Amino acid sequence: MDTTENAEEAIEILQQLGLKEYEARCFVGLSRLSTGTAKTLSEMTEVPRTRVYDAIRVLEAHGLVEIQHSSPQRFRAVPLDEATETFRNQYERLVDRLRVALEAVDAVEETADSTVQEVWAMSGRDAIENRATQLIGKATDEVVIVIGDDSLLTPELVDVLNDIDDDIDLLVGVLTESGQDRIREAVPRAKTFVSGLEWLHGEGVMAEETAIGRLLLIDRSTILVSSIMPDSKEEQAIFGEGFGNGLVVIARRLMAQGLLSVRDPSG
Repeated sequence: MDTTENAEEAIEILQQLGLKEYEARCFVGLSRLSTGTAKTLSEMTEVPRTRVYDAIRVLEAHGLVEIQHSSPQRFRAVPLDEATETFRNQYERLVDRLRVALEAVDAVEETADSTVQEVWAMSGRDAIENRATQLIGKATDEVVIVIGDDSLLTPELVDVLNDIDDDIDLLVGVLTESGQDRIREAVPRAKTFVSGLEWLHGEGVMAEETAIGRLLLIDRSTILVSSIMPDSKEEQAIFGEGFGNGLVVIARRLMAQGLLSVRDPSG
């Protein structure tokens, strides 16, 4: 990726973080200069000169730019570490406010025909990883996870697995013996196994077909199953709750193929 592509990516990210396009372009432009005037910045970023001043005022209000009141005025971006920390603090505060506001919203009573046994779908690796972490955190008896894609064995997942209470059984299935060795090293207390689910290995499966990502079973009553889309590599998942849920029953039978009989989740 060349300088132009990196700059455009930075501008796009800054817009996602809440800056308008001209503000983002001016900040990226200043980050490449020790100091700059409105004229220099306009020529570099193709932001109209009159709009440079408006963008700089906004950036200064965000604590991202400093102004030297000379003639002509000169501007400079704050150091990168300081700028990223400013964004982080702003969005942590926003997330905290969002949580407080949502918690204060009155809940609507469920109707009488609501059912406990439900199946839900979701997509996006971050969202699925967050849901898996949440489910693991609620475990009281047993966590069984089969990792069907090596990219899902992240440092964050390793930390979550290591944080599970010692009185909760932890079983981790992988596709290969090398993966089993990796789990044993990263999560010493986990009982590991090489999955007996041959279809997870992709044997006889075309490259363009969907692959299984992760199988997660919590307390033999809650299941999350994800798949990896072949083209986009996007992760999608379904999960169900309720001991009698058909999805959970099927998953318990399937996952049992990779476990010793004494730990068979179908028992």
